[in-house]
Amino acid sequence: MQSEQEFLRHYDSSQFPSPIVTVDSVLFTLKDGALCVLLVKRANHPQQGYWGLPGGFIDMLRDDTIYQTAMRKIVEKTGVTPAYLEQLETFSGTERDPRGWSLTTAYFALIAYQNCQTQIDDVLDAKWWSVKQIPSIKEIAFDHQHIIEKAIHRLEQKTLYSMLPVYCLPDEFTLSELQTVIETILDKPIQRKSLVRRFDASGIFEETGKFAATGSRQAKIYRKMDNVDIQNFSRNLGE
Repeated sequence: MQSEQEFLRHYDSSQFPSPIVTVDSVLFTLKDGALCVLLVKRANHPQQGYWGLPGGFIDMLRDDTIYQTAMRKIVEKTGVTPAYLEQLETFSGTERDPRGWSLTTAYFALIAYQNCQTQIDDVLDAKWWSVKQIPSIKEIAFDHQHIIEKAIHRLEQKTLYSMLPVYCLPDEFTLSELQTVIETILDKPIQRKSLVRRFDASGIFEETGKFAATGSRQAKIYRKMDNVDIQNFSRNLGE
């Protein structure tokens, strides 16, 4: 009977057809009071000149995981490094890429606003787009608009039961700034009392001892504590 070692020694993966395998990421931030997504303009075919998500092929010599692929491609194509990156969903099929049967594992990320600068030749430009502009972009690559819609829905849901939007803010922030981010993502106002209760119950924030001038008042400045995970609540914000 053939041992597993013998089987693996003679195993030929090339006898099986391989799909196109990529990783793509939806990066969110708040810019000029709007929830925005970072898109890059493709320099090469297919769909040259189209706007798409930062992503690309897995490099098996450099990437131990697809998480590493996602982070590497974000840095190469946009010049930014997100503080939060989470796997979203896998998208696959025969029609999503003109090169053939393909699948991509999509991630979504949150980052405080910063200018982006591509560091790779296969990107012509990198730009923040308001999520409300996305449907009007005529040339958007592959099925990336669908992926963005899925990511927006996931972000909205997680905003209701966690303090995840804090990753769209700088390291130090006021409670009012956090409220603005949450209301922008949800596209509706929230009760201040509900936010304060959720903020205090999360156990992940600490005062910096600093204050920000807000009219005649002084607002406390907070920061997220190091090495503390985002807590999920059993009830949605406002319930």
